[in-house]
Amino acid sequence: MRYYKKKEEIAKRKADVQTIGDSIKGLLKAYRLQGKLNEVDLVQRWEEIMGKPIAMKTKELYFRDQKLFVRLTSAPLKHELNMSKSKVVELLNRAMGDEVVKEVVFL
Repeated sequence: MRYYKKKEEIAKRKADVQTIGDSIKGLLKAYRLQGKLNEVDLVQRWEEIMGKPIAMKTKELYFRDQKLFVRLTSAPLKHELNMSKSKVVELLNRAMGDEVVKEVVFL
């Protein structure tokens, strides 16, 4: 009877060990869910990223094929944001740390 592990057994097990975070990232990648998760995260963080005044004038947000559709209640704000679409896309992607949005459509 032996009550201790050999050094080879310990080293072998440590080589196969993954963190939970790495395992979850692997699953998200395998099932191609990372993009959808990023989209949901962006919608949740909309006020934090764009600011409270814009968030208050936002009626609806949804994604379709990496296009973000934003329904606004203010026509002047819609016009102003339309003039700076590329900056908005850049801001959103920088905040998310990945290319989540390819285009923004203001409705």
